[in-house]
Amino acid sequence: MKSFEIRTKIYFGDGALDRLIELPYKKIMVITDPFIEKSGLLTLVTDRLSQAFIDFRVFSDVVPDPPLEKIERGVKVLLEYAPDCIVAIGGGSAIDSAKSIREFSTRAAGTEIALIAIPTTSGTGSEVTSFAVVSDTQNNIKYPLVSNSMLPTEAILDADLVKSVPASVTADTGMDVLTHAIEAYVSINNNEFSAALAEKAIEICGTFLLRSYLDNNDTHARKKMHVASCLAGLAFNSASLGLNHGIAHALGGRFHIPHGRANAIVLPYVIEFNSGINKHSKSKKEYPKCVEKYCNVAKLLGVNNFNEITTIRALVGWIQFMNKEMNIPLSVSQCGIEKSEYMNAVESMAEKAIADACTATNPRVPSKAEVMLLLEHMYD
Repeated sequence: MKSFEIRTKIYFGDGALDRLIELPYKKIMVITDPFIEKSGLLTLVTDRLSQAFIDFRVFSDVVPDPPLEKIERGVKVLLEYAPDCIVAIGGGSAIDSAKSIREFSTRAAGTEIALIAIPTTSGTGSEVTSFAVVSDTQNNIKYPLVSNSMLPTEAILDADLVKSVPASVTADTGMDVLTHAIEAYVSINNNEFSAALAEKAIEICGTFLLRSYLDNNDTHARKKMHVASCLAGLAFNSASLGLNHGIAHALGGRFHIPHGRANAIVLPYVIEFNSGINKHSKSKKEYPKCVEKYCNVAKLLGVNNFNEITTIRALVGWIQFMNKEMNIPLSVSQCGIEKSEYMNAVESMAEKAIADACTATNPRVPSKAEVMLLLEHMYD
């Protein structure tokens, strides 16, 4: 038996931020990062809370790849302030920090706290998922946390918050959206509902990602990518992800490559690996089941070809084209990582990728040797 549900109420479209004026809460802890606080975007939230006469406190000690020690500090601040709601505004790091802080605070105090997530990038989908990623900086490990109790109560999608996002961030987060959608689509836990959400997210990426990257004044494209990010989040929250994220977490944990960029680099290699296109059989019946799914992805992107193998190759080529057009590295070496240091870390990264919770739902079960080979190929 399978099930599907959306627990997070989503507000979107023009004026979505005005939902904050209607909130029924008395004390709110606002969790964000220093950039959002200094940029003036935070006032779009705090002005509305003040207008609604809601008491609030801002916690902005958030950094990329949120480390456990920052989460611990946030828990202490929250328990001291004792709010009845958290508003998280920022990218994936701010929202993941808020989820983790709420989760550990709830366990410590036994009280329920509402969480409203307001993304300022179109990438992670964290505003509608039960996932959060935290980092153990001492051991260079990223831990994906998964629990339905981490699902935000509400999500507010307002494209005004993503108008000024730099092109490089638009590229990284946009490829993160595409990776989320594709991995959810081919996951062994996929279902009709997650597939529909993933297909729409892929379709939007094919039409609007490059437009969004090339012109941040293209508000229509930005709105579409903001919705696509949420759709992809809903898809993988139901179906989970795969080896692509397992490897990206290992790469990011060891060499601090931004998450979306790591996913973009890895994606062509994992599609080839899962499809087995370098070891294909003459019999169509012996193709892995995910090949048909990847071919559907290619059709949604407008690059379907003569047969299954050429279509998979066209899909891989399209992803590499997008990476090149958006100045995303095509290999790990282009990230400025020294080869010997990287190769010495390959075995450890392979072990972490295999153990990663996301890898469990990959359509092809990878061996450690296979992942090591993939990692080696990714360097050059």
